[in-house]
Amino acid sequence: MSSNKTHLSWIAGALGVVTLSGAAQAQFSNNTTDIPSGNPGNNSKTENVDFGDVDQDGDWDAVFADGADSDQDQNRIWINRGPGANLGKFQDETGSRFPSINDQSRDIEFVDFDNDSDIDLYISNTAALVAQGNRWWRNTGVGSGSYVDETAARWIGLNSANSSIAASQLLGNGTFIDFSCDCDFGDIDNDGDMDLFHSSYGGVFGGQVPSRIFLNDGAGFFEEFNPSGFKLSGQTISSGNPGLWCEGTQSSNTNNSTGANCDIASSALDIDFGDIDGDFDLDVLHGARQEEPRLFINRLEENGGVLGFRDVTGSNFPANHSSGNGHYEQEMGDLDGDGDLDIYGLNWNAGFGFTDITLRNNGDGTFGNMTNLSGSSADDNEGDFLDYDNDGDLDLFVANFSGNDKLYRNNNNGGANFSFTQVSFPSSPQTGLDADCCDVDGDGDYDIFVANDFNAANRYWENTTQIPDTHAPYLPNIEQAPNRNAGPAPTVVRVHVYDNAPYYITWYNVTTCTYTVNGSGGATVPALSSGGQVFRAEIPGNLVGTVAYYFTSSDEYGNTASSATRSFIGSNGGSVPGNAYCLGDGTGGACPCGANGNAGEGCANTSGAGATLVAFGSAAFSNDTLGFSVAGVPGAKPGLLLKGNNQVNGGLGNPAGDGLICTAGGSKRSHVQVTNVSGATDFTNWNGAGLGSVANVGVPTNFQFWYRDPSNTCSGSGFNFSNAWTLTYLP
Repeated sequence: MSSNKTHLSWIAGALGVVTLSGAAQAQFSNNTTDIPSGNPGNNSKTENVDFGDVDQDGDWDAVFADGADSDQDQNRIWINRGPGANLGKFQDETGSRFPSINDQSRDIEFVDFDNDSDIDLYISNTAALVAQGNRWWRNTGVGSGSYVDETAARWIGLNSANSSIAASQLLGNGTFIDFSCDCDFGDIDNDGDMDLFHSSYGGVFGGQVPSRIFLNDGAGFFEEFNPSGFKLSGQTISSGNPGLWCEGTQSSNTNNSTGANCDIASSALDIDFGDIDGDFDLDVLHGARQEEPRLFINRLEENGGVLGFRDVTGSNFPANHSSGNGHYEQEMGDLDGDGDLDIYGLNWNAGFGFTDITLRNNGDGTFGNMTNLSGSSADDNEGDFLDYDNDGDLDLFVANFSGNDKLYRNNNNGGANFSFTQVSFPSSPQTGLDADCCDVDGDGDYDIFVANDFNAANRYWENTTQIPDTHAPYLPNIEQAPNRNAGPAPTVVRVHVYDNAPYYITWYNVTTCTYTVNGSGGATVPALSSGGQVFRAEIPGNLVGTVAYYFTSSDEYGNTASSATRSFIGSNGGSVPGNAYCLGDGTGGACPCGANGNAGEGCANTSGAGATLVAFGSAAFSNDTLGFSVAGVPGAKPGLLLKGNNQVNGGLGNPAGDGLICTAGGSKRSHVQVTNVSGATDFTNWNGAGLGSVANVGVPTNFQFWYRDPSNTCSGSGFNFSNAWTLTYLP
């Protein structure tokens, strides 16, 4: 980042052997042996570097955004040749893995935009030399790590009435003219996919082109979020125009925080997502090169699930938090271990010699304790947090545009305040614009890749300290789910996950949510990163009883921690027709092999719990809204819904396979459905006709889910049953 920034970057600079003060020593060496050298693999104007496992072989690969301010160039990819003896050794494979496209790239971002479990790429370009826009590159999958350009297909409705983009700015390749230095991804509407915050610094850093938001439709296609409905007449937005995605009207440098005004157009070089105010949705820290950096609060929770943003710069930052020109970058991290996001502002106090500052979060998204960093009065370009000495807190590296890089040690390993002490670090002769850090060689400490400008080789600074990371993540805040009526929609819960690592590394932590019903048993569902420090999980919505849940997160070294436990009540609530029976928990019937389920479940299965069946909708036959939700089945198993007039053995059931058969007499069955990877599925619009017969209005009717479970070790029959459900059809 810099006059070119990226999201999650890290450092830059040059090292050599670094001697650090304090108990731990950290050393870096310039490793030129294990990375490409010369043309074309490592000799360019490189603006940005990002790490990700593109070929899904368990190690970190690297991608680079090339072109910078003055060149059309090919972005590049270096493949880590591990695992095994070649771990940490890279080779340039641009020709076989990347589209052959020259553009003027400032940022390159890994994101799984199409939800297929491999990482795709988004490239931010500037139109300073050639009219161009940003690009979407899709990973072709199956572990290949090869990319195809799908720019034209991935944008939706750029010329629609709802788009704010003027027709004069549209390009023939399906994108639009822009000056983008950094874009960021996060699930800002809490629907389970990654949305795009698209910033622009404007032509020649004019700061009059608005930032925009594009929402993911779930399949990786992006449409502008523009609730104002306003369309610009040209490239720039004017004061008095609607704020597009933000409350109020556009007003440059406004300090109004009531929602009457906002400023969505500035010379933005860096954008950061994070939950700043503790309500589990993603807010936006919006950089500005020559204007005041801004803060936009996501009001999804305050608006009852309706997405919207408010500019709170004037109320949440202390007075005079920035000055002058050259605010190239900022970062957020929990610097004092108190469970909220603090801020490092690079050159924010630029009116006094490009001084860097830190701001402490007061716990509610307001900031105070503004502190100048000693020795920072230089034209810094990029900063990032990492635990270079693996003592459990976040230290700071700062890359300088003129090569005078700095390293700061965090003196606070958790507590009421934090402070940084500059430690010895040699200067670099290159112009470092960006860097990322991760453990590329698998030795337990964090290495650095630096993106250099002016055709200088990019650097691999290998951390030779080899102090292992033994610090577990911490999960201080967990969302409280409200009590609810059981039904098909999942219960969405979120958690904050922090670690002593750059947050773009923490995103890859293996994180799960475990839930129980009425205090026994348990099932686990994945929790995926929403961006920032937020992870999101979906608990099946058809659970009836007291549902307790907690999160667990593990870093790449196996350090593991769990959150506190929360609970909510799932009930019929009078709106769910009928009741469960044949529960298989020792009170409703004896399960084969003694493998009882929990309350509200059928007999235990391979996942360790029993399957649950619950009805939703209306039992009125005339409107056909009755449905059934199934959960707790081992993932991706076929099954079908059974209907019968009678309850077997008075509702206690008889052993059959690994479960209990509980319904019979005039039996009908549905078509076969396969559960999803979480072991859930829904049967919708299943009145009596849907199940193959006309309902007997006024007469109890019984239902049960039968499913395959070949791996169950109980009877070895290969099939099992959920609990049963009884209801009486209404006219």
